[in-house]
Amino acid sequence: MRHNGAVAAVAFAFSLYAGSTSALALDVPDGPLVTTEWLEANLGDDALRLVEVSVEPGVFERGHIEGAQNVVWHTDLVDPVKRDIASREDFEALVRKLGIDEQKTVVLYGDNNNWFAAWGAWVFDTYGIDVKLLDGGRKKWEAENLPLSTRVASVAATSVELPERNEALRARLSQVLDVVNGEEDATIVDIRSADEYSGRIFAPEGSQELTIRAGHVPEAINVPWGTAVAEDGTFKPAEELRRIYAEKGIDGSKPIIVYCRIGERSSHTWFLLSKILGYDVRNYDGSWTEYGNSVGSPIVNVSNTVWTGK
Repeated sequence: MRHNGAVAAVAFAFSLYAGSTSALALDVPDGPLVTTEWLEANLGDDALRLVEVSVEPGVFERGHIEGAQNVVWHTDLVDPVKRDIASREDFEALVRKLGIDEQKTVVLYGDNNNWFAAWGAWVFDTYGIDVKLLDGGRKKWEAENLPLSTRVASVAATSVELPERNEALRARLSQVLDVVNGEEDATIVDIRSADEYSGRIFAPEGSQELTIRAGHVPEAINVPWGTAVAEDGTFKPAEELRRIYAEKGIDGSKPIIVYCRIGERSSHTWFLLSKILGYDVRNYDGSWTEYGNSVGSPIVNVSNTVWTGK
């Protein structure tokens, strides 16, 4: 599932594979990922725009990859009032400030196994901008003892114009219910832990976003996000990923909807299924905190847990 119409024109202009002179000068690798080796070798190139999207407060300020700019998930990529993606106007202002235009190669990375960087990649894609992820994110960069900096990057702002958001990359509650009710043929993938999926726990320990029901969306297939990554945080090879999901009945033969608790872990799976494997995937960012609190929505809870208000 790709862009069409006016969105396609912008997506083409931003494509990292369109053959711009800057991208060629960078010798950008094919595919949606870059390695730590490639990134280290190309730091400082003006055709590169490096963006960190981490969730832990202060992690960027304590040290980041040289030249990276900080994007805060809680404020920059979401609407400050509504539970929604950042508006076109706000996101356009952000992209301009980051110095991004059609001549730049954009690479995202972050903490927490790139969960929120993958969310960033999804938001960028909804506005017609293809980006790459640093495979392994901060985890791999730091494990290899590669240098970090506290210097603030300085880039020239652009005047780029973005299209309206492409809603075809996003699933809404009503669309998930259409699948549950047999009105749409799609595969729903729950990427949370087995304990969340079964309803044994309502949310991971320490999570603030809770629901009053535990369990999963009926007919959802459980493939925890961690199934797809190696010990160093990188994605497993594409053919291995294809086999892992095929064994669960997910082979790209029909549209896929992925969800988790608030949409960040599912963005990680959205990235691998859509960008690495090329499947037709929508991210349900409302995820379990919306679905599990939605009046009248059917659930499956094999653990028979009951919310007690505590």
